[in-house]
Amino acid sequence: MKITYQESGVDISEGNAFVEEIKPYVKKTFDSNVIGGIGSFAGAYALPLGYKNPVILGATDGVGTKLRLAIDSGRLGGVGIDLVAMCVNDLICNFATPMFFLDYYACGKLQKAHALEVIKGITQGCLQAECALIGGETAEMPSMYEGGDFDLAGFAVGVAEREAVEGGSKVEEGDYLIALPSSGLHSNGYSLARKVLFEEQKLSFESQIDGRSLIEVLLEPTKIYVKTFKAIACEVHALAHITGGGIVENLPRVLPQGLGAEIEKNAIKIPEIFKVIAKNVDEKECFRVFNMGVGMILACPKDKIDSVIAKSGGYVIGQVTKGKEVALL
Repeated sequence: MKITYQESGVDISEGNAFVEEIKPYVKKTFDSNVIGGIGSFAGAYALPLGYKNPVILGATDGVGTKLRLAIDSGRLGGVGIDLVAMCVNDLICNFATPMFFLDYYACGKLQKAHALEVIKGITQGCLQAECALIGGETAEMPSMYEGGDFDLAGFAVGVAEREAVEGGSKVEEGDYLIALPSSGLHSNGYSLARKVLFEEQKLSFESQIDGRSLIEVLLEPTKIYVKTFKAIACEVHALAHITGGGIVENLPRVLPQGLGAEIEKNAIKIPEIFKVIAKNVDEKECFRVFNMGVGMILACPKDKIDSVIAKSGGYVIGQVTKGKEVALL
């Protein structure tokens, strides 16, 4: 008996139809540097003009177990924004301007409507990050994923001056540290958050947090800081993306040897969701796992503080000091 690929669980025709449906959304992200259209073996993008000695930077990431909540609640639109955010927010910390993005969507059985919601979110994220979605891959793997489960990976490519990449950290003792507010948990710490909120505290998706349902709060898309970066890049010495590891592990990545920082915990504007989680988690662990309301930290010289705050919507939470530690006071 001869069988078809479709009978084994993979529907090529459905995949092709899906590609046709996403084309209008993807094309909205294109800029003048995109060469060709959708459907070739690789996406093409012209190197932007105006750079003296350009270098290319790449970043990749996923959304983690935030996907579990999105799948279980049927709210899939925001995770595409999360995927873009986690990649482009890393790029700008190396003073790279995002150029283009690629995605990878893997599932057991392609559910076209669900996948379309995810891709639409990715295109929204690309528009926020002012980069083009020039390619992607949809993999249908029935032996790897069950039911409606799927996974995502993203890849962002940016451009920067070589001098900015190789020049080393410009951070100096006395620089002020400016926090850019997060939009919530972003895409880190969800395994702990889920255990605390749903297993220990027995909350439901519809439980209320600050006038919103818990699931709305948890699935709030990660904030994309690219436009802010473009506005303040020439006025700051460093940017640190506060992801897994929190402030204490991510801020040191942009500090030169011999310098540390003092952070005033009381200055941090901590959203209510973190306070709810903290009922069952030690404070030190919270600050090591979650962003605690700080999505990005900027290191800024004193004479630029007012300008950077006005352009970024941030606020001062500390200062760069001598030493090797990032201390939360």
